[in-house]
Amino acid sequence: MKSTRKGLRDGELVKDTYERLTCAECEKVLKKRDDPDEVFSLRICPECGREWKDLR
Repeated sequence: MKSTRKGLRDGELVKDTYERLTCAECEKVLKKRDDPDEVFSLRICPECGREWKDLR
């Protein structure tokens, strides 16, 4: 699982006009799952199911 920064650099993620992260493949806005026990939150594409770590 990559971080969101690596996903942006590799072209897997893009930001839309409102600075929301979207999946470059599906063009869907990523959903966020926040686990209070972890240092990071997960960004998940609702269409293809790929995941990226989002460090806080």
